[in-house]
Amino acid sequence: MTRVTLSRRELAGALGDLGTLLPLSIGMIVINGLDPVAVYWGIGLFYIFSGLYFRLTMSVEPMKVVSGYAIATGIPAEQIQLAALLLGLVLLVIRLSRIMGTIQRLVPRAIIRGLQLSTGLLLARQGVILIAGTDHPALSTAADWGPVPLSIIIGMGCTILTLALLANKRFPPALLIVGLGLVLGLINDGRNLTVLLVPVWTLPSLAGLPPISSSTIGLVMLTLVLPQLPMTVGNAIIATRDLAHRYFGENAHRVSADRLCLSMAVANTLCFFIGGMPMCHGAGGLASRYLFGARTAVSNYVIGALFIGLVVYFGENVVIALKLLPSAVLGVLLLFSGIQLGASISDVDERNELFIIILMVAITLAAGLGVAFICGLGVWYLMRALRTSF
Repeated sequence: MTRVTLSRRELAGALGDLGTLLPLSIGMIVINGLDPVAVYWGIGLFYIFSGLYFRLTMSVEPMKVVSGYAIATGIPAEQIQLAALLLGLVLLVIRLSRIMGTIQRLVPRAIIRGLQLSTGLLLARQGVILIAGTDHPALSTAADWGPVPLSIIIGMGCTILTLALLANKRFPPALLIVGLGLVLGLINDGRNLTVLLVPVWTLPSLAGLPPISSSTIGLVMLTLVLPQLPMTVGNAIIATRDLAHRYFGENAHRVSADRLCLSMAVANTLCFFIGGMPMCHGAGGLASRYLFGARTAVSNYVIGALFIGLVVYFGENVVIALKLLPSAVLGVLLLFSGIQLGASISDVDERNELFIIILMVAITLAAGLGVAFICGLGVWYLMRALRTSF
């Protein structure tokens, strides 16, 4: 059993997921009209449940295909809510049918490493975008400072600070850069401070069930659920399980493909009823949490309680509070977590495996991670059938 301790590194590692979690969740609240109280209650509960269920640090992330499509197209919140239910049911069927074990055995190491490197590059690229301040204007808190965008100045400073303190157990860099970011956010946008000083004391309630028709179900299945599934199976289940066992060895015995599947099924079904967003685990979030110091379930309890506390105190104003954190700080967290995850391919030295990994990276950049997973798997078995060797 892993010893659960509260330390500065656990607190710092607890912040590792924020780079993906905050921009995408705020985007779906601002653009798609999701209820912020429901979104952050769901996130907080999923963090705590994951810590109790896996007894290790575990990532919580938005489902990126769903959130990316939703933010880009502006679809209504009801369709996102329905997607959470359908994804939860599909994952439950996969768990009950016990086919994940078979899928896992059919996926070779090259595909897993390809998923991890591809995800790492996507995270690092998004981190650079956030640091540059070229993210969606509705999510940006950056301002210019003379001829240089303030986000770049903050990003460069936080990057240097992170590099200097990355191995420092006394002063974990994630805590310092997030704290510094909040101070800068208050200075840059201090007019919102008066709003935040007034508590709202809000509790979640069951969401009104959205109107469901066969045409709406079909639309959501085609545009959100089916494109998301390959990425969920590949990254959130197979790659996350592999990474957990590489980091924690026998202490990760509870992190199995079936348990990851069931965890996400429960979380997404709950989010349907309270009106939250579709959520998953992910190798990128786990790599980031580990990089910044999280090792035990206490990191999940801390960040889960923090989100619940924020939303109870601030209510719908929680979005104002979270947007105080400059996007450049989130970008630095993403950049380093992407590099950490990409380094997972360090154990690969066979040319055939390297070919598959590079191919999957190229396909990911062109068509997405889910497509890369399917194509990489197909090419691997085709090469084996043809006995192709580089």
